[in-house]
Amino acid sequence: MKKIQIIGLLIAFVLVVLNFLFLMQTKLFFFVLGIAVVIALLPFFASFIIESGREKDKEEKFLEFARNISENVKSGIAITKSILILADKDYGSLSVNVKKLANQIRIGIPFRKAFKIFASDTKNRIISRSVELIIEAETSGGNIANIVDQVVKSVEEVENLKKERKSKMYNMIVQGYIIFIIFIIIMLFVELSLLPMISGTIGQQQQGLEGQQQLFKNAFFILMLTQAFFAGLVTGKLSEGTIKAGIKHSAILLTFTYFIVTGARALF
Repeated sequence: MKKIQIIGLLIAFVLVVLNFLFLMQTKLFFFVLGIAVVIALLPFFASFIIESGREKDKEEKFLEFARNISENVKSGIAITKSILILADKDYGSLSVNVKKLANQIRIGIPFRKAFKIFASDTKNRIISRSVELIIEAETSGGNIANIVDQVVKSVEEVENLKKERKSKMYNMIVQGYIIFIIFIIIMLFVELSLLPMISGTIGQQQQGLEGQQQLFKNAFFILMLTQAFFAGLVTGKLSEGTIKAGIKHSAILLTFTYFIVTGARALF
């Protein structure tokens, strides 16, 4: 665990203890409890977002790296020599992997094995698939420059399709968030306005009514959290093509829902 994640957990723990000691019987209890959970999870969520950004950066830098290899090979430089030449060039988050690849080639590790280690270290599916194609071309004695060019074009097409899909789905994502906010408002209106109104009209039958009202509140809360979780997963899957991306949207919607509901209950 990273230092910032440990600090977040410690702050959250202290906040939870203080919350139980001083706010246990108040309406702010669940609201503050939510703040503690967010503080605990925020460093992990931030790490997830940063790692996703790194993955995209690696794919973009790999395209640049592959293009440079192709240009060198076309000029008559062997692919292994080309990698050694490019080792000192800045490739962002991929620089460490490129330097390691060059060092392995320098000490005599076969190109095929070194390049496989390179792909494994990046932990990126697109890079691994592209490296396999380049290795097979080099092993079979094919035209490396043409193969690398085709790999670059293939990866570019995949990235362009991803960007195009994300761009087209942007309006739908915004609409999804707006619809979800309207859903939350309606549910809060029912809970905070309609239920008390109904309770007032049948006040003579008060016995047992408070328990039923609380049961409805709990059911509404669970329904809103469930809706937030699955709406986020669907949004991520449609916009970026992976459930992993949907976790980000689910976390945003769950946090938003929790604070809106507990805050509204504390105030009204």
